[in-house]
Amino acid sequence: MPPKAELHVHIEGTLEPELVVELAQRNGIALPVPDVEGLRARYRFSGLQSFLDILNENMAVLRTERDFYDLALAYLRRARDNGVRRAEIFFDLQSHLARGVPMEAVFDGLTAAIAVGEQSLGVSAALLLCIVRDRGPEEAEQVLRAAVRRHRERFIGIGLASAEVGHSPSLFRRVYDIAAAEGLRRTVHAGEEGPPAYIREALDLLGAERIDHGIRAVEDTALVARLRDERIPLTVCPLSNVRLGIVPSLRDHPLPTMLRENLMVTINSDNPAYVGGYADDNYRALHDELGLDATALTTLAANSFDAAFIDAATRDRYRSGLDASEGV
Repeated sequence: MPPKAELHVHIEGTLEPELVVELAQRNGIALPVPDVEGLRARYRFSGLQSFLDILNENMAVLRTERDFYDLALAYLRRARDNGVRRAEIFFDLQSHLARGVPMEAVFDGLTAAIAVGEQSLGVSAALLLCIVRDRGPEEAEQVLRAAVRRHRERFIGIGLASAEVGHSPSLFRRVYDIAAAEGLRRTVHAGEEGPPAYIREALDLLGAERIDHGIRAVEDTALVARLRDERIPLTVCPLSNVRLGIVPSLRDHPLPTMLRENLMVTINSDNPAYVGGYADDNYRALHDELGLDATALTTLAANSFDAAFIDAATRDRYRSGLDASEGV
């Protein structure tokens, strides 16, 4: 598979069952299901909310700087093995603070792992503070201000995630105004569960530079034209969409339509420990099940570098590696 950037991955969603059990034992936490296979057997989701319930339950084992370090380094090792050269990683700071985890433990653990990943694994990575939309805009603003005040140099941007329905992007306009004033990059989850109108709000009201998911854009021809003309990146997560019931199967996924419309699609793993695979698993599924050839996969990988929050020289260096890749 070609070298690539991963632009839509939630670090909490890389928490494999083996590490859940290990951290629970380390921190003296009783799990509802105390064994690896029992945990994995629960990953049968009826939708986004059922997934979020188990995700939040499992992340309760994350308590200390060491826990966050181990979590992030495990992901970065897998990223390297999947040909990921650049990872832009969401983290749910609000959820951890709500459990009484100190902000410093989260930042110290994640950034220490990122330093090791760059020095020893050859994977460049950066953090995106992910706003948990169902916790409301007031808390989001408070947490963002605190994170900027204490750790501004340790994250490059913000995202907006969690359950879309009932939590429109427009509610978070002030939060995104603060982020823009601080020079933070801005992404928004929109058009996964939510309607195409949420994508418009993300662009027009929040100043989103990338749309995470965005697959329901295909329902609005004018929006598709805008996304194409403005080259707005879409961080699509095919295996996640299938596993969470957003689409019934990969063959029903709107990705082929998005490609035919020349949208700037990138391929990502989302919450890979829960939804069936990491970056290469998604690329391989597109090849095996949708018939995308090496040229198409290389185009998707090139899009990922073009959509990354990196400088032009770094982008050119990463893209040059595509020329020597085997594609599939």
